[in-house]
Amino acid sequence: MKVVRADDEGQRVAVEVLRGGGVAVVPTDTVYGLAAQPEDMDAVEAVYRIKGRPKGMHLPVLAASVAQVRALGVAFTPEADALALRWWPGPLTLAFGFEDGCERPAWLDGRAEVAVRIPDHDFLRALLERTGVLVVTSANPHGAPTPHAAEDVTAGLGPSVDLVVDGGPLREVPSTLVNVRGPLPAVEREGAIPRDAIAAVLAEAP
Repeated sequence: MKVVRADDEGQRVAVEVLRGGGVAVVPTDTVYGLAAQPEDMDAVEAVYRIKGRPKGMHLPVLAASVAQVRALGVAFTPEADALALRWWPGPLTLAFGFEDGCERPAWLDGRAEVAVRIPDHDFLRALLERTGVLVVTSANPHGAPTPHAAEDVTAGLGPSVDLVVDGGPLREVPSTLVNVRGPLPAVEREGAIPRDAIAAVLAEAP
């Protein structure tokens, strides 16, 4: 396992590892995440194995831009637009349904929804511009506390990952997850953004 800094050289190494089918720990604007290319089934399986995540729980996705999110074929409701405009980039994850008749990547075939976020983290967004969207889940064993330092991630996951990008200490609060698939958006996990702040934006949505 290699450890690099969150700088230009670290980004170059991370791109190389991820494109080569590896699993990398990357810093985000919330917690450290386990990342892999979504179309690489072996890498995705490795993420599940390293984390001990149940196979029925789909992995969330991080994107660099709204354009990358729309390319997934998701359905942007007025409520989703309002929330994204207010908190993207930022600690908001939106669980989208898919637009009827809209093309989507093959790795999303058969899915009813996908959870996506644009992180407020310059290094990570620059990485995502080069790799495309990545599946990213918190870098802790399933059900364990989320570490806020790279050395804690290394201690918890051991040599299972191919690369750790050290972005310094991070906060331990995850993103807030809002499901915008149905007619009424629902907060499924309250995190960095309070539930009442979400409600206030939705109340003003068209």
